[in-house]
Amino acid sequence: MIAVLNDSLLENPAALAEADTGGLLRSAATAGAQLRSAAQAAEEAGIPPRALAGHRPRALVLLRRPGASVYAVPLVCALLGPQCPIPVVAVDAAPSWIGPLDVLVAHTADATDRELADSVGRAVRRGCEVVLSAPMEGPIAAAGAGAARILEPRVPVPPGLDFPRALAAVLVAVAALDLLTPDLDVLATELDRESERDHPSHESFVNPAKALALRLADRTPLLWGTDPAGVALARYAAATLAAHAAVIAHAADAAEAARAPALQRALATTGQDDVFHDPFDDPIEASTGATTLPAPPRVVLLATEDDDPSAAVLRRAGREWPSADTLHPVEEIPLGTPYASLRRAALLATRFDLAALYLGLAGAVLGPDHPDDRHAGPGTPRQLSGPA
Repeated sequence: MIAVLNDSLLENPAALAEADTGGLLRSAATAGAQLRSAAQAAEEAGIPPRALAGHRPRALVLLRRPGASVYAVPLVCALLGPQCPIPVVAVDAAPSWIGPLDVLVAHTADATDRELADSVGRAVRRGCEVVLSAPMEGPIAAAGAGAARILEPRVPVPPGLDFPRALAAVLVAVAALDLLTPDLDVLATELDRESERDHPSHESFVNPAKALALRLADRTPLLWGTDPAGVALARYAAATLAAHAAVIAHAADAAEAARAPALQRALATTGQDDVFHDPFDDPIEASTGATTLPAPPRVVLLATEDDDPSAAVLRRAGREWPSADTLHPVEEIPLGTPYASLRRAALLATRFDLAALYLGLAGAVLGPDHPDDRHAGPGTPRQLSGPA
């Protein structure tokens, strides 16, 4: 069913603070701090930028473990692109051939991930260089003790809000190999600015995260990337909307979405921006109180490169969506900025985290019975939008 969004809550900082009993908004605003702490931990572990410049391993192995690394790894792979001078292998477990000529990178927030512990142990035994972002206790840290370069988490956040730390762990490794060398302190400052723009005290017309939440409320978001990093970001955005707002979203490459004929027919039939649409005028099932129709779609194009998103969509998909929303933060990260694609993707990831939390709080999905709440007991979140 579609839950009613209490949009007045978004304009009331005191009510937001009262509803956010787990301090989730405050935790999401630590994105910059997570990056800085990871960079500092890397320095202390002996892996500063360009530490391995000139060293070309046989393969850079990036492990995708349940959680944030599932989305951070594809984003960095997209940024490295096909021109990367060494093979980059994204896998769920250390491959059987891993050895002393390889570099393995892994991130987890779960100190008890036995499969990851096995992968780390295998890599260490075979002399592989291991960069590990994980808690210092448990079987994973034990498997890498004395051999792996461990980046201990120093900024505690609830589950699902550690994407910046996962991203930083991979960036630290690729920077040490001189593959990508962004200044993590500069990137952290950008995320601090985004968190300030999205602060609960700012009204929705000047708060990008609140504005995004309102645009997605009572809609089925269709999140389509216009470039490789934008596609990776779209998949993360769908995940954070599901995790914190129970919003069901479709994430895809814009060119891929254009080749889905049924979806395109549905968009043409419903008209995603019908200004006369009344969400309270849908047929109601008296027995359940649920709408019989799915929430209408909202196309959102996510762009991180300097190319104009409309031109990129037309070139890659062969068509346009004139009524689509476009997230292309060139005002925050101007055209021509070094590592602009990375910086825009990280900025938008923070914006989506906060938008998802605003949606969850205003839709009564987050609260005392939500597992993200540190004071919570078990409970089942209600669905804010999506098919009934």
